[in-house]
Amino acid sequence: MTERVAAIDCGTNSLRLLIADVDPERHLLTDVQRRMEIVRLGQGVDATGRLAPEALARTMLVLADYAAEISAAGAKAVRMVATSATRDAANADEFVTGVLSAIGVPPEVISGKQEARLSFAGATAELAGSELAGSELAGSGPGGSATGARPVPPYLVVDIGGGSTEFVLGTDDAGSDLAEISVDIGCVRLTERYLHSDPPTSTEVSAATADIDRALAKVEAAIEVGTARTLVGLAGSVTTVTAIALGLPAYDPARTHHARISAVQVHAVTEQLLGQTRAERAAIGSLHPGRVDVIGAGALVLDRLMHRFGFAEYVTSEHDILDGIAWSIATNG
Repeated sequence: MTERVAAIDCGTNSLRLLIADVDPERHLLTDVQRRMEIVRLGQGVDATGRLAPEALARTMLVLADYAAEISAAGAKAVRMVATSATRDAANADEFVTGVLSAIGVPPEVISGKQEARLSFAGATAELAGSELAGSELAGSGPGGSATGARPVPPYLVVDIGGGSTEFVLGTDDAGSDLAEISVDIGCVRLTERYLHSDPPTSTEVSAATADIDRALAKVEAAIEVGTARTLVGLAGSVTTVTAIALGLPAYDPARTHHARISAVQVHAVTEQLLGQTRAERAAIGSLHPGRVDVIGAGALVLDRLMHRFGFAEYVTSEHDILDGIAWSIATNG
């Protein structure tokens, strides 16, 4: 039986909405509406420990707009999750009160592990499906299959966010065999900490790289990344790198979804972005204006993790935590 649901994901950098028709019996999720707005809720949180008044105002304005769309679409259930920025903020209660007023349900300020599991479910639900059985997607890890094969588990799903990055290792979205860790190396956090010049200096990039590498050492100690056969990358930093690597004149999720990008391409895009001025990055047609300031740091996280863990390529997923949230409403409701 199909159920129309609404999922909202509030991260450090973006606020996203998915209205979808979900059929758990057929394991089918059909988009009705997807939206993404850059609200930068996490502006300054790393330094101050508080959500800025102007960031809260931007977020509530967009939420009011989303509420109107949800009502017009006739969604029967709504779930909103909030991630890194609100976990870190001392005044998170102001955020909760504002959300409840705007959309009628409170946000769930979830842990990094919960975030990772929802992202994994959204990213992998269709990889083993019949529509992808003959696709030209490859196992990309150290033990991965040859290029040209379909994606094979175990999957390492990586969600590079604004404040944190989640790593989840598993074979399916049932949850029983998942291993996950969240580390504080998001694109907004790293930019605010280190990348202050235009373009960033080599000293700034080195400092950011060292921070990323320290976090990746924690990942390596926590989960057996070497057993992964396919790397699946998701969220705005990853999909943007994909679009740039593909040379798209404008962002096109139909082209980026399930595209395979090599480690060589990722490194080239990362060096390009970190070497450009803000104005040069802003001229990239496939780069959302709200990511211009932070995309270099996001690309650097992707570049470093592929290098450290030995992945030759990744599979891009446009389906992520939003889809995981939608699935959770339908299967638990």
